[in-house]
Amino acid sequence: MENFALIFVALFIGYIINKRDIFPRDTPIILNQFILYISLPAMALLQIPKLSFSFEVLIPIIIAWIVMGVSAVVIYYISKVFKFSKEVTGALMLVGVLGNTSFVGIPVIQAYFGDSALPYVLMYDQLGSFIMLSTYGTFISVYYSNTEDVNVKAIAIKIITFPPFLSLLVALFFIGTTFHPVITSVLSSLASTIVPLALVAVGLQLRFKLPKEDIKPFFSALSVKLILAPAVAIFISMIFSWEGLASSVSIMEAGMGPMITAGAVASMAGLAPRLSSAIVGYGVLLSFLTTWILFKIIA
Repeated sequence: MENFALIFVALFIGYIINKRDIFPRDTPIILNQFILYISLPAMALLQIPKLSFSFEVLIPIIIAWIVMGVSAVVIYYISKVFKFSKEVTGALMLVGVLGNTSFVGIPVIQAYFGDSALPYVLMYDQLGSFIMLSTYGTFISVYYSNTEDVNVKAIAIKIITFPPFLSLLVALFFIGTTFHPVITSVLSSLASTIVPLALVAVGLQLRFKLPKEDIKPFFSALSVKLILAPAVAIFISMIFSWEGLASSVSIMEAGMGPMITAGAVASMAGLAPRLSSAIVGYGVLLSFLTTWILFKIIA
């Protein structure tokens, strides 16, 4: 209960701060930068070494890529069937496929499974969601906005120089290693900042306006993100008889709400900004209910 109380209080604080204009408009950007450059790298260095080399480490990565791939194909054909505009299709291909597997995923998974689940969260997020955002997300934003050619070299450089990704690679070399208590204490203190800061940042960015003409694409995106995606993850786990913490975490991560960064990318690319923000805002809140139901199903 303490973990869930923190989640909702932090979200509420962020939302109220945004409504009252207490902090500068760029506060979410600053908080996200702190998380990306300090909190997430510290968590990776703290949690990943606790893993042991086994096939289980690969399960979150495999499920992440299959789930996002299937989701992208389904949304593409849904857009064709309902004849959504190119702008709306591009938006759905971002916010309906990419999940909030770190900023919301980490506190939610931690609340349900404890700290032992965090290494698998990081594998799903960094080697799944993040790389998908950097490659697929960049391609979709460029293709559907028709602003410029896709720069493969720039995407590759962006991935290999991203601090959380670099720290994950470094941490993999320390699997099975026990750090000095002082190092562990420092990393633990820095990593602990991710939950309150990430949730306040999410609260600051929540948007809920939804005109009537956006209802069909809105429900299409959230049906894929909150229902189909975790169903695909469950199906994969059943086919390969994957059980245990790695598969459970992967299923829960698949069911997380839309990625806020994906919504920001869609907005910056001019891909239905109002619709993208509404899908992210409502989707994040709805995901707390759907992931609870999901947890009850797989527990």
